[in-house]
Amino acid sequence: MSIKSKHILVIRLSAMGDVAMSIPVLRAFSKQYPQVKLTVLTRAFFIPFFRDIPNVEVFDADLKGKYQGVIGLYKLSKTLKRQNIDVIADLHNVLRTKILKLFFIGKPFKQVNKGRAEKKALTKGKLFNQLKTTHERYADVFRALGFDLDLSNPTFPKRVVIESKTQEFIGKDNKNWIGIAPFAQYESKMYPLDLMENVIKALSKKNKILLFGGGKKEVDILNKYEKTYDNTINIAGKYDLNQELDIISNLDVMLSMDSGNAHIAAMLGKKVVTIWNVTHPFAGFSPFNQPKDYAITASRDQFPLIPTSIYGNKYPDDYKEAARTITPETIINKIESIL
Repeated sequence: MSIKSKHILVIRLSAMGDVAMSIPVLRAFSKQYPQVKLTVLTRAFFIPFFRDIPNVEVFDADLKGKYQGVIGLYKLSKTLKRQNIDVIADLHNVLRTKILKLFFIGKPFKQVNKGRAEKKALTKGKLFNQLKTTHERYADVFRALGFDLDLSNPTFPKRVVIESKTQEFIGKDNKNWIGIAPFAQYESKMYPLDLMENVIKALSKKNKILLFGGGKKEVDILNKYEKTYDNTINIAGKYDLNQELDIISNLDVMLSMDSGNAHIAAMLGKKVVTIWNVTHPFAGFSPFNQPKDYAITASRDQFPLIPTSIYGNKYPDDYKEAARTITPETIINKIESIL
């Protein structure tokens, strides 16, 4: 089946981190199967993520407008069928994609196994070991379609020469560029901001610090750091996604929470240090191709219920700042050892 398949529809609808995690998998597939076209069904916002992958076309899944509801999904399926698609790789596996599956009767349609049972066992304390990574789960979908996909020898895009105005804004010097993304969807996935400020203060003395985030409250906090510490630049809200990717491609290392920024940096081949509060790398959401010791976790001796949930949205009240068990010096030393 796979050898004859020349056009695959890949479904990865939303969530920035999840879309970013699919990029190394699609890049590997494009390299190993250059004769196969990939049409990725996702939000138009994510189009820049796919800019360096040959044979990939992005189809805008306007699920809140043109293709809203069940009738909209039926219209979407009719439009997609005109693309002469051979098989479907569903990397999302939610209700919407299950409905889409019904409209593609007769087409091979494989969906990602999210490993819900073992993830539930992990958060319930019934096991504590490394689960299959999300990247491998995505690759398994293509393997189920007959493609022997190998993720062990990844390739990444080259550093992008950033625009002159951006270079002038950041400043020209010989300092290492450290990206820091201190925010996450839930506060329970964040390193306490007072401790993060200590990290920024120390690292900014010899390095260029580029701060990433979004939303007015976050931007205000990052602006404060920019004004307080030398060599510290707030990138948030100043550039579009394409430009941010260009900047990230020039980083020497990214420091991030368990969040989308970690996966974006990793998909570009950057070194990524992650901080984990009530979540844990064992759930399979570590950024791609990073050494295990780049993930810095809160103490399970003091907080034995970690991971309290897969996404960080559920936790006991006294676990919210479990990451205080990670000292700023631990983070600083890890980044300096990488540089």
